[in-house]
Amino acid sequence: MTEGSGEVGGESTIGQATGRAAVLAWGSWDWAAAAFNAVILTFVFSVYLTDKVGKDLPGGISASSWLGWALGAAGLVVAVTAPVSGQWFDATAKRKLSLGVLTAVTVVLMAGMFFVREDYHYLWVGLTLLAVGSTCFELAHVPYNSMLRQVSTPATVGRVSGFGWSMGYFGGIILLLICYFGFIAGKGDTRGLFGLPIDDGLNIRLVAVLAAVWFAAFAVPLFLVVPEVPRTQADPGAAVPGRSFLRSYRILFRDVRELWHADRRTVGFLVASAIFRDGLAGVFTFGAILAVRVYGIADADVLLFGIAANVVAALGAVVAGRFDDRLGPKAVIVVSLLGMIVFGGFLLVVSGPLMFWIFGLLLTVFVGPAQASARSFLARLAAPGREGQLFGLYATTGRAVSFLAPTLFGFFVWAFDAERAGIIGLLLVLIVGLMLLLPVRGDDLRGR
Repeated sequence: MTEGSGEVGGESTIGQATGRAAVLAWGSWDWAAAAFNAVILTFVFSVYLTDKVGKDLPGGISASSWLGWALGAAGLVVAVTAPVSGQWFDATAKRKLSLGVLTAVTVVLMAGMFFVREDYHYLWVGLTLLAVGSTCFELAHVPYNSMLRQVSTPATVGRVSGFGWSMGYFGGIILLLICYFGFIAGKGDTRGLFGLPIDDGLNIRLVAVLAAVWFAAFAVPLFLVVPEVPRTQADPGAAVPGRSFLRSYRILFRDVRELWHADRRTVGFLVASAIFRDGLAGVFTFGAILAVRVYGIADADVLLFGIAANVVAALGAVVAGRFDDRLGPKAVIVVSLLGMIVFGGFLLVVSGPLMFWIFGLLLTVFVGPAQASARSFLARLAAPGREGQLFGLYATTGRAVSFLAPTLFGFFVWAFDAERAGIIGLLLVLIVGLMLLLPVRGDDLRGR
């Protein structure tokens, strides 16, 4: 039996549609993307912007607020453009080309962060690079997620998707370890095994360059191995270059109307999951900033927390998978969101590095299960032949509200003049998502 061409022990093999090499190449992009997610957006560069570059920012508005608003603006751009870009990618059969362009632009912007010096005058340059980079990075997930169907079959899509998710977690762990020991660990005027000077933030700026190289290098296998989608299934009314910008939205609303009449439960879940997934993303985006600015964790040590957070989130997702099969995905999501809300509430009142380590890790252990079971919930709901449409809407709705968590984080930091208050904004997003999920029926999805 050739690789990926049949069944072993009665079960479809992962990636039988195109072979294991394509699955590995597809997952390598998630491994590569950890450079932006873990290093730039979450644990290193964003912390450098708020704690070092914007430390003496005048005007009464903190750098954390500006960061929240910059990422909120990026999310709004993604919300407006994702439906258009997604249909263009499908209608023109240029998913791989589009992913390549968006990946390349993101890498260039990451490399440009080297020029953001430790001076508040450079804050606006850093925020602009981060916001535009975040926009391109989020839009890149539209063609990337669409490729999932190209490297899997209906019987293996969950495992292939989970493999990609785990690649992202573990890629982040490896790269954060390299950044910590090579560039950041230690005290004094030089840091890491390379003895890099910290003057003008040079060691952190070099980390941005390393992250750019990592992203570029490990993204390459996808473009060499994964085939382009054939130009055969495009919606004849879809948006393509030269047609009306608004046409894609008419198609989107048409699809939603059809789904609303056919299965309102699915629509309800799409809305609820879009909101609580934004809250999950906000926890990782702003967790490192809070660790440094509120709980007194050293800049270097926050990377160790990031590594630990990735490990517990990944392990949480693996363990919760068993409960997902036994109790159903809704139970896992509800328990996970409740756990995050409870431990997030504790973080509002506790202080000090030890308390952040305890309650921060207890909170992040629920992130992986919520993410994995949200995808499982929709996979179980999808009727045969409509999986692609639903996961397309899943991606679009998630992007459509991706400005909520960063905007509310920035608002509460500004309103209370305290970084700690940003936690309230994140908790509100999780609470609203949970409230919208509760009425969605899920008891019949066990084993389905």
